[in-house]
Amino acid sequence: MAGLGMKTILSEAELNEFCRKAEEHPFVTIDTEFLRERTYYSKLCLLQLAVPGGGPDDAVLVDTLSPAMGLEPLYQLFRNTSVVKVFHAARQDLEIFWHDAKTLPTPLFDTQVAAMVCGFGEQVGYETLVRKILREEVDKSSRFTDWSRRPLTEAQKNYAISDVTHLRGVYLFLKAELERRDRVSWVIEETLMLSNPAIYQVMPLDAWKRIKTRTNSSKFLAFIRELAAFRETYAQSKNVPRNRVMKDDALLELASSKPSTVDDLSKSRLILREARKGEIADGILAAIKTVTVMEPENFPNSPKINEKLQVNPALADLLRVLLKAKSEQSDVAQKMIANVAELDALAAGERDLPSLKGWRLGVFGAEALRLCNGEVGLAVKGNKVKLFEL
Repeated sequence: MAGLGMKTILSEAELNEFCRKAEEHPFVTIDTEFLRERTYYSKLCLLQLAVPGGGPDDAVLVDTLSPAMGLEPLYQLFRNTSVVKVFHAARQDLEIFWHDAKTLPTPLFDTQVAAMVCGFGEQVGYETLVRKILREEVDKSSRFTDWSRRPLTEAQKNYAISDVTHLRGVYLFLKAELERRDRVSWVIEETLMLSNPAIYQVMPLDAWKRIKTRTNSSKFLAFIRELAAFRETYAQSKNVPRNRVMKDDALLELASSKPSTVDDLSKSRLILREARKGEIADGILAAIKTVTVMEPENFPNSPKINEKLQVNPALADLLRVLLKAKSEQSDVAQKMIANVAELDALAAGERDLPSLKGWRLGVFGAEALRLCNGEVGLAVKGNKVKLFEL
């Protein structure tokens, strides 16, 4: 679609007109362009929408930075359950909408998820799907441009609109393929997880769990927890990246050195200059003090890690072979079924695992349990791995 014939929506009234038109169709394809390098929350710069058809008014760019723009018509469309909202790799897009309006699209279809259960491999990219399904190429030249600058170039507009115009054909192909393979319910199951608001909410007191540390000392982890909680709270309130407050290595250094005064804090090698005084310095010292007066029973427990599980290494290796065989047999990406950490947990005797629930149980989990219980073994016949009864 040429940029000159492309419609750009600049007001909430125009967006409302297009969204009401979209409600007359079975689906609408959606994509976003955003920036996050200088903020905690993504800054939505452009929204792309397309409905079935090939006319010049069937795909539009929505300038979310326009002074007259408001997104309530979009959220009204999100709440209309008669229209499927189609995205590719939807998670970051959904996070933007959740933080903006606490609204998520229903029903949702993610073409990346669908592709992974239709034999297209691990986390397949949009360009790959367009090339394999539609036999077309996507111009990638504008991928890393600054989407907050105005006016947008024709190259940017063409790049952005192609993300939703090609997506129509990709969606229709994958929808038909899911129906042919009787796997529609699998994608519904996965997208229901994407529709859980909890995955878009970072709770400050849980932020420490993402920080890699080699110690399991509960007191040391308490310092990490309180420092990470302060960093997350400050970053959210000021809408700045958490690394602009302090990086992980600086946080770990503070948890070790435990400064009690601003003078102590100034001796830190890794802390940023702006964190040596003012609000950030006060927050760091308060977090340290919180732990120094904390009762030991309030220290966090070390999160369970695979090294501490009593993993049967031979069984873990067999489960990897079984997963590969089942992935090839079912034509579903391995990572979609189970990851390495989950296989180790399974080999250690854990049973409350995603691979033992829902559609994964039938594809892999049931046979994996039989293998763990010694009911079946694995054999190679030609280039195929087979199960045999024990």
